[in-house]
Amino acid sequence: MANCTECNKELTCDEIGLHKKLMGRAEEEFMCISCLARFFKCEEELLYRKIEHFRNLGCTLFSPKNE
Repeated sequence: MANCTECNKELTCDEIGLHKKLMGRAEEEFMCISCLARFFKCEEELLYRKIEHFRNLGCTLFSPKNE
């Protein structure tokens, strides 16, 4: 699994998916939610809501929601 380029935290599939969705699918290095929030100057909670939003739209960059 990949690590965050900023803090070296091990990334989840959803963190990688969000990075690709926001920064471009061709990206090969990724940031975790905390570092993305600092980069975009927003709250982490907003990014978690965006993951759920994209997942609900059927975006395949995110793991399926566990029912």
